[in-house]
Amino acid sequence: MGKPTGFMEYRRAGVLRRPVPDRTKDYREFEISWPDDGLQDQAARCMDCGVPICHSGCPLGNLNNFPDITGRICPAPCEDVCVLAINDDPVTIKSIEKSIIDRGWQEGWIKPLPPTHQTWKRVAVVGSGPAGLAGAQQLARSGHQVTVFEKDDRPGGLMMYGIPDFKMERSIVLRRVEQMKAEGVVFLTSTEVGKDVSVKELGSSFDAVLLAGGAGQARALDADLEGRDLDGIHFAMDFLPQQNRRNLGDTVPESEAILATNRRVVILGGG
Repeated sequence: MGKPTGFMEYRRAGVLRRPVPDRTKDYREFEISWPDDGLQDQAARCMDCGVPICHSGCPLGNLNNFPDITGRICPAPCEDVCVLAINDDPVTIKSIEKSIIDRGWQEGWIKPLPPTHQTWKRVAVVGSGPAGLAGAQQLARSGHQVTVFEKDDRPGGLMMYGIPDFKMERSIVLRRVEQMKAEGVVFLTSTEVGKDVSVKELGSSFDAVLLAGGAGQARALDADLEGRDLDGIHFAMDFLPQQNRRNLGDTVPESEAILATNRRVVILGGG
């Protein structure tokens, strides 16, 4: 809360975006942070409620390991339950969160936090999506020896291959991975549990196993849906990883490529 009467004096401001002619030239994020004075005005709209239900509206309790990630891709249920939203526009919690953490990275405030003691307990984390990374970081900071198993060639799960760069650039995830490595977390990529390493081996080699598998399998369309077998119908998780890999500099075999160049596209689903 920056000003007791701020919620009466300042209006909610929309997200700032790069000009369209600029952002059509690349795949980078198009939302940008407010200048400091605008950010302070938006923060001043918070009423410092006696019962801050924005915390209870958040499934993470409004406290999380990666605000630079949630500040970009979270649907912000905290804003839906903001008390100010009862009769006005809610506080721009998500954008403020993103601006603060981005400033933290720019100023060098965000540093690795290795544990001050070791328990020498070994923990395996299966999956390196948001749940796996958060769990791994908390466990490592508590002094456990943590190994993360990821079936893809890079850590991050859906954050790496399921979200386009314009929503969140890959560097945001990779810098967190580097922070975690500096905190002692070991990442084993291109390693699928149940295929490259057995569940029995995990059980015998580690004191505990955290299962944090993602939702990479799409919900199938009904087989009897008319036209389901036509060419050109693809699931998002078949298409998105390919483009994300291209943006990372990888080569997608031409025989496997899914391209929408010069095509009209219909998207089913608003996730």
